[in-house]
Amino acid sequence: MKISLTRENLLKVLQTVGGVVEKRQTMPILGNLLFQVSNNTLTVTASDLEIETRAQAELESSDVAQFAITLPAMKLINIVRSLPDGLTIVMEFVDSRCNLSAGRSRFKLSTLPADDFPTLDLTQTELSFSLSQHQLKHLIAHSSFAMASQDVRFYLNGMLFDISGHSLRVVATDGHRLSTCATDLAIEGLTPTQAILPRKGVMELAKLIGDDDTLIEFSLAKNYLTVQFEDTVFTCKLVDGRFPDYRRVIPQHNDQFIQTDRELLRSLLQRASILSNDKFKGIRLILSQNLLAVDASNSEQDESHEDMAIDYNGPEMEIGFNVSYILDVLNSMQEDVVTLLLKDSNSSCLVEANSDTVTCQHVIMPMRL
Repeated sequence: MKISLTRENLLKVLQTVGGVVEKRQTMPILGNLLFQVSNNTLTVTASDLEIETRAQAELESSDVAQFAITLPAMKLINIVRSLPDGLTIVMEFVDSRCNLSAGRSRFKLSTLPADDFPTLDLTQTELSFSLSQHQLKHLIAHSSFAMASQDVRFYLNGMLFDISGHSLRVVATDGHRLSTCATDLAIEGLTPTQAILPRKGVMELAKLIGDDDTLIEFSLAKNYLTVQFEDTVFTCKLVDGRFPDYRRVIPQHNDQFIQTDRELLRSLLQRASILSNDKFKGIRLILSQNLLAVDASNSEQDESHEDMAIDYNGPEMEIGFNVSYILDVLNSMQEDVVTLLLKDSNSSCLVEANSDTVTCQHVIMPMRL
């Protein structure tokens, strides 16, 4: 059995699926990629039993109509990545070996049977909808930073997809902050459904998304989510848990607001973070008439103080925050002017950001300093 394709086409599919492969696997077969040839098309699949990504590439030639085999993922990716552009890669499969040649380079790789490779059952779809890649990219980019990473509350180590009526809302929180973004869907009357995508699944999905208006298809089943791109299929098992009621966290009566230039505020906070506590990153915001002062200090007795003119007509107030949380929100925004909605020194801060297709809300809880 022999196939050939360009180095660029093979590298593209390998890079698309390669992030799923774990360096340490519970099963040797999970360190391999599944290669399936059908009608002069190569489908490459990677899986870690929780996430499965498939990508396709056109072959230049194939001497067999259909066959399947698995190849060692990282070795193959590193080989193809190191080859020069413009080469044609020829892969010949003999017994349990793959003879790979490109230009003057020759490699021999061990294979494992395709029958041993685990695949997910994708036949139990309960709900389907579509949205543009640009919308999905915006949703994830403006909320994923608020996900927890190693929280014992496992359902926080991911992102909630909340589907209701004709809208999709994503929510991420680590218990100290919350970010949520929503967009309208082209279809109406969808059954209200919630699904939690694990952190690794969110990160892998984000890598696949382009920034154009091409539609992608979502399929939701009881225990997995599938996203269909033009040449790629992403499938991820969902987190089995109940996400907290995020609506109760979003402030409803924050009537004091700070309005200022986003870039100036971001630069000021970045400077303040230099001398903030390395672990807690706490800073103090001191508000007075049209003036914001920011204080920071750490355990080594280092201190910083800086103030800036703002649009603020509320009462004097002092409130502490984790500066990294505010910077994450400011870095995700494109608006020139940012508005921070406050209530008092003991209540959460709300930041809202809207675009033509997506509306976002960011909640940052205060901290004691």
